[in-house]
Amino acid sequence: ESDTASEISFQFSRHKKTPSTGSHSSDMASVSSVSGSVLSVYSGDFGSVDAQGTVEFALDYDEKNREFQVHVSQCKDLAVVDEKKGRSDPYVKTYLLPDKARMGKRKTSVKKRTVNPIYNEVLRYKIEKMVLLIQKLNLSVWHNDPLGRNSFLGEIEIDLASWDWSNRKLNWYPLKPRSLSAVNGVDHRGVMSLSIKYVPPGSLGKWPKNPPSGEVHIWVKDVKDLLQLRPSGVDSFVKCYVLPDTSKKSYQKTRVIKRDTNPVFNHTIVYDGFHTEDLKDACVELTVWDHEKLTNHFLGGIRLGLGTGLSYGISVDWMDSTQEEVAFWQEMMLAANEWIEGLLPLRSL
Repeated sequence: ESDTASEISFQFSRHKKTPSTGSHSSDMASVSSVSGSVLSVYSGDFGSVDAQGTVEFALDYDEKNREFQVHVSQCKDLAVVDEKKGRSDPYVKTYLLPDKARMGKRKTSVKKRTVNPIYNEVLRYKIEKMVLLIQKLNLSVWHNDPLGRNSFLGEIEIDLASWDWSNRKLNWYPLKPRSLSAVNGVDHRGVMSLSIKYVPPGSLGKWPKNPPSGEVHIWVKDVKDLLQLRPSGVDSFVKCYVLPDTSKKSYQKTRVIKRDTNPVFNHTIVYDGFHTEDLKDACVELTVWDHEKLTNHFLGGIRLGLGTGLSYGISVDWMDSTQEEVAFWQEMMLAANEWIEGLLPLRSL
């Protein structure tokens, strides 16, 4: 699905300089830009009811089928959401953390008009046991709203590394309120260290005009605290686009750093063809990926721009820079020919 703005004929040509520590990346293995959003796990209504009640479930790992199974039995004494009608329509939802998007959510059916729902359903994840042991299970109960504004009824989080796998019995657990970090949407994916600078046209010499067009330099230094998706670590690389251009001309990437949750890239990318007025409409999107044989997995990213929601007068969802990202970009715009250093948290885009 192409955003309207990516159809604008305006494009940045580029060349690239890579420090001697970096490899020259010329292959264009994947040109898909991450302009879609990974929906927040925390969308919903948290404040309307207090968490109460209990949930009964059992955990098992099926070695033969390499499958993690959550047997959701029932809940008791859940909070009432619609007090006028005295009803709740509850269902149970599970995620594997830290990366909710990777394995996806599983849900039971919705039981209507009850605070004591009985499910007897098994939620299944195809996952290697070694990988499962570095995850946490987040199990939450929700009231289903036909208009989509579901209400949170309580949750429990279990560290699977310390789980007793010989225990396959159904047990009762008290439902807890959402933790403060979750309510605030804190979703720690790591921190990128980078520097950027803008070189205006002709600012390095008048004759011949040097550079002939403006340049944006992006120096990707390192990333700390990436999500660990496998016991061996993560094989990561960084992709870069200057939006609205999502063509091969805009696409750049670093080399892959293997088995390291704190990769050092030390990779510089230069985009030319910039006019100073383009800086308010363009957005540098840097995304970090885990390299796998069949499909690369998104770990987090940043978007550097003014965050106005508009690009060349057209409304776009990728012009959504955070306050920190906007401040970083503005500082670059105000300090021509100077490297601006930044430490920015990766986020879901």
